[in-house]
Amino acid sequence: MKKDKDKDAVSVRRRWVISITIFAFLLSVFMSLFSETVLRHSTLITAFIVLIVIIFIGVAFDIIGVAVTVADEKPFHSMAAGKIKGARSSIKLIKNASRVSNMCNDVIGDTCGIISGTAAAFIVTQVSELNIIDGTIFALILSGLVASLTIGGKALGKEFAISKSKEIILSMGKIVAVFTEHNIKKK
Repeated sequence: MKKDKDKDAVSVRRRWVISITIFAFLLSVFMSLFSETVLRHSTLITAFIVLIVIIFIGVAFDIIGVAVTVADEKPFHSMAAGKIKGARSSIKLIKNASRVSNMCNDVIGDTCGIISGTAAAFIVTQVSELNIIDGTIFALILSGLVASLTIGGKALGKEFAISKSKEIILSMGKIVAVFTEHNIKKK
């Protein structure tokens, strides 16, 4: 009986790895296509804004991923008993912390990191064509800026996620509840 449960657990993990790998591929392709399309038809200012938004999305999802791994489930059970909206969804998020963290930190966060590098390269190309500043110097400055904003943002975000995990996960639970309640009402 225990061996059957172990085999089932291994099977579930394998399916998760396969599905998350496929999802990561599709998300990366979509985000690359979207950002390249937007950047190709944008001004330099718009390209910088897109770059900052991509970095912000990566940092925001890293915060969610950290918050779900450190959140304590107990307060959410009390909230669920008190019929607080999003509490049940928050419990599900915490019970699936490994998958939620993987999705937020690794899939979305890492994809944003890669796409921000692509966006930065696009900006460097645009600036180099203008002959305002040496392309190599600008590339070094911009890559340093992107790395520092990403790493600094995630470092600051981790502190925030650890200290405010309950509030972050309840907010995420409310968002998830909107979609799950909508689907339940449809059925």
